[in-house]
Amino acid sequence: MATLLQHPVLEVVRTAIPQGISVYLVGGAVRDELLGKSTHDFDFVVSAEALQIARKVANKLRGAFYPLDNRRQYGRVIWNTPAGERLKLDFALQAGDSIEEDLVQRDFTINALAIDLRNTERWIDPLRGAQDLLAKSLRACSEQAFQNDPLRVVRGVRFALSLRFRIEPATWHRMLAASPGLSSVSGERLAEELFRLLSGYSVASAIRLLDRVGALPYTFPELIPLKEVEQSPPHYQDAYQHTLEVVSRLEEILELLSLPFEEERHANLAMGLASLHLGRYRSKIGSYLEERFTPERNKRALLFLAALYHDSGKALTGSKDENNLWHFFGHEQVSAKLCERRGRELALANDEIEWMRKVVLHHMRPIFLTQTGEAPSRRAVYRFFRQTGETGIGVCLLSLADVLGIYGYTLPTSLWSRHLDVVRKLLQAWWEEKEEQISPPPLLDGHEVMQRFGITPGPLIGKILEGIREAQAAGEIHSKEEALALAEKVIAAERSHRLSG
Repeated sequence: MATLLQHPVLEVVRTAIPQGISVYLVGGAVRDELLGKSTHDFDFVVSAEALQIARKVANKLRGAFYPLDNRRQYGRVIWNTPAGERLKLDFALQAGDSIEEDLVQRDFTINALAIDLRNTERWIDPLRGAQDLLAKSLRACSEQAFQNDPLRVVRGVRFALSLRFRIEPATWHRMLAASPGLSSVSGERLAEELFRLLSGYSVASAIRLLDRVGALPYTFPELIPLKEVEQSPPHYQDAYQHTLEVVSRLEEILELLSLPFEEERHANLAMGLASLHLGRYRSKIGSYLEERFTPERNKRALLFLAALYHDSGKALTGSKDENNLWHFFGHEQVSAKLCERRGRELALANDEIEWMRKVVLHHMRPIFLTQTGEAPSRRAVYRFFRQTGETGIGVCLLSLADVLGIYGYTLPTSLWSRHLDVVRKLLQAWWEEKEEQISPPPLLDGHEVMQRFGITPGPLIGKILEGIREAQAAGEIHSKEEALALAEKVIAAERSHRLSG
């Protein structure tokens, strides 16, 4: 416990608390210290002035303050430390007349632990949570724990998987009974807990456990119809199992390509080839996945939600041809709409929703490029990023997991190699050759085109400039004179089309 108590953030909190107000470190930080794990999340309970204290701590740390619930006095501080760590500090008003009353109202006994920061030798464990930690048992604090807050069902799934604890039978039955109550949980609160699941490990196992406990209809309902969707070869699973396989493969790919090199991750041929083709972008991929549109979630977590929904539209688009083979024409568009709807239900930011929508909408494009049997041309690369922008990196990563999920152990090495070549070419264009292949410097602007050819403002100007940019990216023109010549051809073709029409 000494390691935790020496953390510098605790001293900042102590000095921010006025005399006469009690302050306790509770829950996960205490639990993780007992388990020998580091933590980036600190939960504090104070006997008064919770929001004012949180704001004061944020000012001292020069961090960001977010009032999460003014009525219940629940606030959050986000602090990016000088060492580059991102810490989350939650402050809540004590429930009840004592810390013991507060703790027994919590979710699980392993979180009903506290340290008095005024007297750090005072250890508070009213429900024997430390014993449950030793027994690796997840036990609810009370019979009413899940009725009081159904979101604890999802939290229980997360703790069971992340800690590898066994859910105590009585607790499991209470979770089953309480799952329908998730329908009354606000989108914001549900999103916070679900994204903790998506940010962890064994995401596919988390979805299966949500399903077993009856929570899937209230968390990811669009996945349920996929259980009845058959698929034809090269698919070897139904759409639901395929989705979970893709999520598992995505986890494997991201671990391989966004973490420092470890030989154990290259134990099979597919991962070895992926490392060989794409390992040079490991640090860039890692940084990309850590980017955030909001403080709550990074792109890695958003990518997993996109992966869950990448084929969600197949339940609405399936049809069989004369050879009894299944097709899902337009499933990308339908899936993108379903993903967008789920994002809005979870009250995600517009930028987050749009990013996921684009990933889902375009997830097949790298696979289509692979199916040509040739390396993508510069024009194809330009068009890919013209449609996807920086989202194209997420599209590439999802496509790797999708190919692995489609074929499983039947994946031909030659096909996997070709797909890795396509993805490498796309990543190379984005990170190393952007000025040449994606956003070349303009050779002409709209004003010059209008002056030179006597054209009035309108859609034709955009068409000319886009044609020039694409020809530049394709390496077909390099000078202003060549750009003018191309503009003249576009104008002539447009006039000819109008006359013939």
